[in-house]
Amino acid sequence: MSVLILGATSPIARQLGVRYAQLGQPVFCAARDAQEAAAIAADLRVRFQVQSGSAAFDARDLDSHPGLIAQVEDALGPLDVVVVAFGDMGDEDAAPDDPGQVRRVIEVNFSGAASLCEAAAARMTERGAGHIIGISSVAGDRGRQSNYLYGSAKGAFTLFLQGLRNRLHPLGVHVLTVKLGFVDTRMTFGMQTAIPIASPEAASAAIVAAQQKGTDVLYYPRFWEGIMGVIKAIPEGAFKRLKL
Repeated sequence: MSVLILGATSPIARQLGVRYAQLGQPVFCAARDAQEAAAIAADLRVRFQVQSGSAAFDARDLDSHPGLIAQVEDALGPLDVVVVAFGDMGDEDAAPDDPGQVRRVIEVNFSGAASLCEAAAARMTERGAGHIIGISSVAGDRGRQSNYLYGSAKGAFTLFLQGLRNRLHPLGVHVLTVKLGFVDTRMTFGMQTAIPIASPEAASAAIVAAQQKGTDVLYYPRFWEGIMGVIKAIPEGAFKRLKL
């Protein structure tokens, strides 16, 4: 049974590839950068003596997604785990109402992610087994002025995963929603915050453990569940006056 990591070049995705390869599972690495994805797959193959494969994919090309899933299964066998690990926070220098940015952020973080999950689910439900891991964000728990475009797309993805889990549970397919806080990645590089930033290694270990236990929702680092609980409880009248 194989593992597909979508967005395989991110630090967390790389570590997830390592962890699944250590478990002896074939790993397929898909990313926008075909050359880097191929290099990651080759590294896993050499270091851990597992089958691996790679391909480029476009999250916004929805029509290509069923073909990508078929390509992975043709190369490495039936999918056991699909990890949706890609994302786009948008350009901080772009105007908030830039239609190109609005479209890209929503299409990558929601439309593309949901499309790939459905393509994977179609295969998994035929067998009555499999795991879909959707990496979302605590930013989707409440809209904040600092990142409401990204947050709204991730919030939509979180809600989609909840519905997908409800649909697939009776069919034997597990859906894990991962709500990440601050993790040391390109998205948080240079960020100044008093809140601890977790390592990709620790995050990947928590994600694999949650998948193996059949967890429904994982906040990571785990203290973010409490933080977001407080933020969600603030009345809207007061919340709209905060600079968050």
